[in-house]
Amino acid sequence: MDVRSELSKAQLFQNLELLANQIVEGFISGIHKSPFHGFSAEFAEHKIYNPGESTKHIDWKLFAKTDKLFSKRYEDETNLRCHMILDNSASMYYPEVQKLGVSDLNKIGFGVLAIAALMQLLKRQRDAVGLSIYSDTYTFHTSEKSSERHFQMLYSQLNAVVKQNSDSKTTRTYSYLHQIAEKIHRRSLIFLFSDMFQNETERQQLFEALRHLKYNKHAVVLFHLLDHELEVDFNFENTPKRYVDVESGQHIDLYADNIKKGYQKKIIEYQDELKLKCAQYKIKYVGVDIKDEFSQVLNTFMIERQKFV
Repeated sequence: MDVRSELSKAQLFQNLELLANQIVEGFISGIHKSPFHGFSAEFAEHKIYNPGESTKHIDWKLFAKTDKLFSKRYEDETNLRCHMILDNSASMYYPEVQKLGVSDLNKIGFGVLAIAALMQLLKRQRDAVGLSIYSDTYTFHTSEKSSERHFQMLYSQLNAVVKQNSDSKTTRTYSYLHQIAEKIHRRSLIFLFSDMFQNETERQQLFEALRHLKYNKHAVVLFHLLDHELEVDFNFENTPKRYVDVESGQHIDLYADNIKKGYQKKIIEYQDELKLKCAQYKIKYVGVDIKDEFSQVLNTFMIERQKFV
């Protein structure tokens, strides 16, 4: 189901919770096409059966539908703690959009809407959600809670993010990830939304900060947000253009074709290095093209939640 076309009439993030709910409903209605076939309506009440567990809680009716073993999970087993981390640096406001909406998203818009959709799933599960936002400062942090008032406060914070201007904000992601890691005391499922752009000389510090997030037995998922057409494939017209670093303000004038191959080589090398470090630290790496649907994010959540609980 093409959720973006269904939501294109809602051009602005006027009601983030409503948009997030529509995305989740579209995802669930199309879930029969996913690995969760036959499972969507009741996934809050089931977990994957692990060999060696008692068989008395196996749902045999669900097994008949899915050919997979699931155990019934009771209410006191369903609650989990989930912490969302959002990079709000200037580079996340790329590409420039005339009017931010679900059919025209930059990286920050995609991150905000993806987090809001995940919150909808977590709310249905009665799970606790926390949120951290950073840019050139540690902008916002709240620990994990599951009350309605708490969810509304998080939606308000996310709405405030998409209304901000893309002012030049140089950030040291690694510094704030270390601070966030120190604040999350109880074992949690952590989702980080970032384009992971960092000064090359500080890259090792970024990798160490990712490693720090894994302490205390947290499970960590990195959603690496990029506009693949522009930031990976470098598909620009071969006319003289000025390319500006949105964080430092530095610029260079050139023809795209003159640096395209070199640029692509560098960005692919960095992605491969990032994937390797995540694998070493047992962090789930998910490369996300912001022009794609949200189903990749939601499917990842479904899988990681089952592993975590």
